[in-house]
Amino acid sequence: MASREHAAPHPAPHPAPHPACRPGAAPSLGAVPRRADRPLLEGWCQAQARGFHQARLQESSRAVWLDHLRGDGVRPLGIWEEQPALGAGALPVATYSSYDKQLHTGARQVTARMISDITVAPTHRRQGLLRSLITADLREAAETGVPVAALTASEGSIYGRFGFGPATVEQQWEVDTSLRFALRGAAPSGRVVLLEPAEAWPAVAAVFARWHERQRGSLQRPRFYESMLTGAWHPAQDGPDHRLRVAVHLDAAGEPDGHVAYRVEGDRGVRTADVVDLVTLGPTAHRALWRFLADLDLVGSVRWNHASTADPLPWSLVEPRAVRVVGQRDSLWVRLVDVPAALAARPWYAEGSVVLEVADPLGLASGRWRLTASAGRATCEPSTDPAQVRLEADTLGSLYLGGTRVETLSAAGRVAGDPAAVHAFATMSTGGPVPHSLTDF
Repeated sequence: MASREHAAPHPAPHPAPHPACRPGAAPSLGAVPRRADRPLLEGWCQAQARGFHQARLQESSRAVWLDHLRGDGVRPLGIWEEQPALGAGALPVATYSSYDKQLHTGARQVTARMISDITVAPTHRRQGLLRSLITADLREAAETGVPVAALTASEGSIYGRFGFGPATVEQQWEVDTSLRFALRGAAPSGRVVLLEPAEAWPAVAAVFARWHERQRGSLQRPRFYESMLTGAWHPAQDGPDHRLRVAVHLDAAGEPDGHVAYRVEGDRGVRTADVVDLVTLGPTAHRALWRFLADLDLVGSVRWNHASTADPLPWSLVEPRAVRVVGQRDSLWVRLVDVPAALAARPWYAEGSVVLEVADPLGLASGRWRLTASAGRATCEPSTDPAQVRLEADTLGSLYLGGTRVETLSAAGRVAGDPAAVHAFATMSTGGPVPHSLTDF
């Protein structure tokens, strides 16, 4: 997400200027000034929108971005041409932002550097601009004790060279909610209530907070989720979301334990419900909210683009083929910034000790590390012993949350070393719930 004004509560890093983008133009790399003139502020935001082929942002989005910037402590960075050939030069040729939130590793929560708003103008590609931005930010994260970084990628071939690996996977579903939709077993208990989105927000926020506290791979949500899930703002419409509806499930004690936000698309005939957000704290709420979606009048199917690969819905149905997987994609990309701190913060599933050798193109995770696991926890220290297992930083990022197995990446040629040591590392690493993230940023 981009910002609209630049009064960030935390200053952004000020790395050294990058070499010239092209002859006669010296770009300047640094933070967007706190009290910059309006054209410069507008330029950074419009360059970010341009990079993602979005419409020029209007006042509704400006207010959301400003709230995000201030509330989440966003650090925006940009690269400008100091001597533009044409025009005022207010739009930077590259944009970047980051802020810190909590990531659930499966054992506990750690601070993660969340990276977003990355754009490079097509006129300035392949000149190292992204490398300058991401290197400066990750070094600042390391200096301030942030152990991991995370992003979501629009292209899968970009971020491996910066040490990021895909760590969670989500599926896109089309669910037939006609007469084929029938749940096995008894009807779900509890109660589902329909509320106006703004009225439902306290329950929605509370349910997600509880889900985040227990879900491996979950990231805290930025402030703009409130604007989206209350219907105050639709990013594609640059204004209110008039079609958004919200239902909340109450448990036997009357406490919220699940919610679904959705829009029904189409104005005639059999329509489709697009799920915007679906969070449940247990099987009862999960079954009940899917039963609710199936009971929507004039709706014959439901689309849900953020399903976990471990979601139990197909197993809950008499006809499991009512759930059709129409796509699967990586979701959260992770890289380790501080190897000892990050590995000590995740769960381990067998006793053992191995020496890892990590190769990192940015140098942050490079080195040999002795990893020793016992009683579900591990210590990790620099080592001068011979390496037993060798891998690159992006591979370690993919393994971090447990969604990808060591054996899989070993078979892919991405984990090498003594077979017994690789097997020990796999045994130590493998276990626990499937990681899942419901936070886009």
